[in-house]
Amino acid sequence: MLEKLRIIFTIPELRQKILLTLGLLAIYRVGWQVPLPIIDPTAMASFGKESGGFADILKTVAVFSASQLSQATIFGLGIMPYISASIIFQLLGTVWPPLERLTKEGEAGRKKINEYTRYATVLICLVQSWAYVAFLANTSVGDTPLIQSSFLVDGKLPLIWQLVAVMTMTAGTIFLMWLGEQIDEFGIGNGISLLIMAGILAGMPSALLQLAEDTNWEIGGGGGKMGIETVLVLMALFVSVVAGVVFMTQGQRRIPTQSAKHVRGRRVYGGTRQYLPLKVNQAGVMPIIFASSLLLFPQMIFQYLATAFPGNAVLGALQDSFTRGQSFLYNLLYVALIFFFCYFWTAITFNPKEVADNLKNFGAFIPGYRPGKRTADYLERVMERITYVGAGFLALVAIIPTIVAGFLGIPPSIAGFYGGTGLLIAVSVAFDLVQKIDSHLVMRNYTGLLEKS
Repeated sequence: MLEKLRIIFTIPELRQKILLTLGLLAIYRVGWQVPLPIIDPTAMASFGKESGGFADILKTVAVFSASQLSQATIFGLGIMPYISASIIFQLLGTVWPPLERLTKEGEAGRKKINEYTRYATVLICLVQSWAYVAFLANTSVGDTPLIQSSFLVDGKLPLIWQLVAVMTMTAGTIFLMWLGEQIDEFGIGNGISLLIMAGILAGMPSALLQLAEDTNWEIGGGGGKMGIETVLVLMALFVSVVAGVVFMTQGQRRIPTQSAKHVRGRRVYGGTRQYLPLKVNQAGVMPIIFASSLLLFPQMIFQYLATAFPGNAVLGALQDSFTRGQSFLYNLLYVALIFFFCYFWTAITFNPKEVADNLKNFGAFIPGYRPGKRTADYLERVMERITYVGAGFLALVAIIPTIVAGFLGIPPSIAGFYGGTGLLIAVSVAFDLVQKIDSHLVMRNYTGLLEKS
């Protein structure tokens, strides 16, 4: 492995791409630490350490948006507005004829859709940042407001400073979007995905420190701390979950195909046997992101209503029912939504009729099934079955942090590294990065990182 790493940095083009990518990620990490000028750093740090309520919601959103909402930095919104805009246009591209025509125009249509996506990103940024600044202006930690007193007039934040904060956060998200595009064009890997992975992995050192502080390095523990046997169980569980995620992420259902023979003069072409790979986890991490985002809304609504009407027992019970990781109803809805969005996203991204037509046009067929509708029906039936397995896998990984935190009694910040959205994104992006590096190595007649010499 060390020899392969040495070879990577001896290839000038690949070395330049990797160093540029690392430099751009370093710029992102620097901006991730720069707070908004109107924020009181001490009060905001205290707010970031709180647990429960809206603080937990902000931490949940931060996992899959490369953001720092609990610290109110210039990159506070992360790239979630861009992801939201991309998802909106991808969904519209399947149901709105003008966008559907653009998607079929090749590179020109893709550039036009990207342009519309950027405009939509700016609009989403303005709305989200305005709502976030309004929340900060009306939130206090104890008796200390999150906004510096020098910016407040009669206890309120003036409109001009609200606009400054909104424009700063919007510019930060647009800059992150530009960073991602630069990584795509001049670096290596998917820029947006790498930004998200960098934000996820950035929380690992603090989680390890917290684990060390909460551990009594003796068998059985003591003093309200975990014992060394619990740490060993956590290590084994982490390795097992990562291995399972890798196995399911790379898992395929290979459909055998046969190409027809073509006679040209005295030569016979085609007739080879190949396979059509169908990924078990065709939807990727999107179902978990959709399910988490959708469940945030009732959580926020019931929390607000329970705070506004503190004596109402019904609202209090509803708030408890939609508390992340602490309610059977929440986990049940979470799993149900993951299954629903798995089938929904697979139906959008995989079209059996289109695949069957492509096989027919290229003179290939699946043995035992007539080209056309019979092939499309077979592919749809196979995809329904493997999607069920993939959805079950995603649901299991999504609720593993809850199980770990509940049975072993460890903090959610540590349990989050044993499953959920963060782990899936990190593993998926790491595999994509390795595959792109391998493509450069194989092109120069070297073995890939995961291949034996």
